[in-house]
Amino acid sequence: MSSSAIHPSGGQNRHHASGQKSSRGLVDRGFGALLDAVAPCPWTAHTGDHRLTRRSLRAVQPSRPLYTAEERQRRDSTVWTLVQGILAPVQFIAFGISLVLVVNYLWTGEGAGAATLSVLIKTALLYTIMVTGAVWEKVVFGRFLFAPAFFWEDVFSMLVLALHTAYLAMVLLNIGTPREQLILALAAYATYVVNAAQFIWKLRMARLEAPARSPMVAA
Repeated sequence: MSSSAIHPSGGQNRHHASGQKSSRGLVDRGFGALLDAVAPCPWTAHTGDHRLTRRSLRAVQPSRPLYTAEERQRRDSTVWTLVQGILAPVQFIAFGISLVLVVNYLWTGEGAGAATLSVLIKTALLYTIMVTGAVWEKVVFGRFLFAPAFFWEDVFSMLVLALHTAYLAMVLLNIGTPREQLILALAAYATYVVNAAQFIWKLRMARLEAPARSPMVAA
């Protein structure tokens, strides 16, 4: 006669314990999935999970680096990188001053001439950085625009350029009132801010990528 027949409660207890373990496993997996969705840290030990998930692998090992070793060397050696590094903050300063003047005019109705001149200066700087940026992209990536590493940034830059050009056309052809022209300038500035954020994010990625890949190369 089996022990379970003599002690029937033992079999029931084992079955109950097995059910509890299975339930705990489901809860743990569900909670782990929730943590992975809310805080998808690429280093899973931070969330208490030491298994490397596919999502973590994609985060730690991107499919394509922002720069290859050759592209990084060309970027660091060309003078056009310095030119971009100077023009970008100069354009941002011009944008900040112009934004104040434009908003002041739209708010008070005064200073239309200063606001218009500031937008024209900002537009000239945009054209300059677009041309020199295309040359930089050609030197580093071998094409003037839409290199894979900066494809979407270049796509959005076309919208920025189009809105600034539309403003310039309105001023030169005397289309609309100064208020209507400067409202378009504000729309152009909004796209410029988004585009600048795109490039700042890529700059941050490039800075983080270099030290992360150097140990792998050394190995």
